[in-house]
This record gives sequence, structure tokens and C-alpha cells, in this order.
Amino acid sequence: QRQLVESGGGLVQPGGSLRLSCAVSGFTSGYYSIGWFRQVPGKEREGVACISSRGGNTGYADSVKGRFTISRDNAKTTVYLQMNSLKPEDTAVYYCAAAATRIGTAVYCPGPSGMAYWGEGTLVTVSS
Repeated sequence: QRQLVESGGGLVQPGGSLRLSCAVSGFTSGYYSIGWFRQVPGKEREGVACISSRGGNTGYADSVKGRFTISRDNAKTTVYLQMNSLKPEDTAVYYCAAAATRIGTAVYCPGPSGMAYWGEGTLVTVSS
């Protein structure tokens, strides 16, 4: 059974850092890009970062470039989102999601409607 489980959310002060984890299991064949998305109540879910199946290629939303870093461990079982210089506007529920790709080097996170598998989300609150 393919499953994604997020952890690491919490309350942090503006300017602080937080690292989210996404435990990936059941993806035993094929290639899958993993993306981080976030959603604020009343707004659409938006993409934050995306990483290729083999982990060598990444992509970011303009709003988080230079502050957030997506990575995955060598065993490909966990994807991380390191968030630095956090701002109040980063407050949201953060989700990880998976989308199938044809090759392992592709960074393919086509948007919320295009992702095949989702975790339950973890809440990040940036506030003083």
C-alpha cells in the first residue's frame, strides 16, 4: 500500500526554522516525484517544492526560493523540507504528495489535481 506520512509541523517564531519529514512507503516500482504543497483555509492548495525520484533535481515556488530546501535520503524512504527564515505568511497545513514519472530524473509535480497520492498534512504556524 502506497503511503505518505508527514511530521515535523509546529509553532515557530518569525525568522525561525523547521524541518518537515514525509515518510514514503509502498512505492516499490516505477518513478515518483515527491512534492510539498501547502494550504491556508479559504485558499487553494499551492505547490511549494518538488524533487525527482532519484533526488538529484528539484524545483521551488518563487515565494520560498532561497529559504526552503527539499531533499530525500539515500534509501528514498523520507523526503524532507527544510524551512528557514520563516514568515507569518508561511503558516499553513503542509502536505506531501507523489506523482508518477517516466524517468527518475524528472521533476514532475503538476499541481494538486495531478498528484496521485497524498499525506494527511502537518500544521505549521509562524507567529510570535
